[in-house]
Amino acid sequence: MLGLNLETYTLVHVVLSLAGIASGLLVVAGLLTGKSFNGLTAFFLTTTVATSATGYGFPFTHLLPSHVVGAISLLVLAVAIYARYARRQAGRWRPTYIICAVAALYLNVFVLVVQLFMKVPGLHALAPTQSEPPFAIAQLVVLVIFIGLGAIAVRRPA
Repeated sequence: MLGLNLETYTLVHVVLSLAGIASGLLVVAGLLTGKSFNGLTAFFLTTTVATSATGYGFPFTHLLPSHVVGAISLLVLAVAIYARYARRQAGRWRPTYIICAVAALYLNVFVLVVQLFMKVPGLHALAPTQSEPPFAIAQLVVLVIFIGLGAIAVRRPA
């Protein structure tokens, strides 16, 4: 845990996650409007990688769903970073980058929704085990929004 106590480590992880989400939303807005936010994109990718990586620093005794989501996120981010920086989004690497960047942001927001249903009393009351319809509906709405944003961004001319 980088020599930090659990409370401080958790705060660092949460701040990285929220910074990744906020910057990712701006990056996706740029993809939709044809604006290239180079510095912000680097910040988004870096904070999102850090969010996924720091998720493994929490104490655990067995593999958790969050570890699987983190692994998927890191894989998607590796492809996004390669497509953007090594391949410079040339040809098919542009839609590859867009899809992977949007997917990485979606995974971060997916975890945010999970955490909101765990920590916010009103939401927790609606779905205490996260297997209830309100949780499934919230996650489905988030998924549909990100699929739509990704599809629009991919179709937008470079």
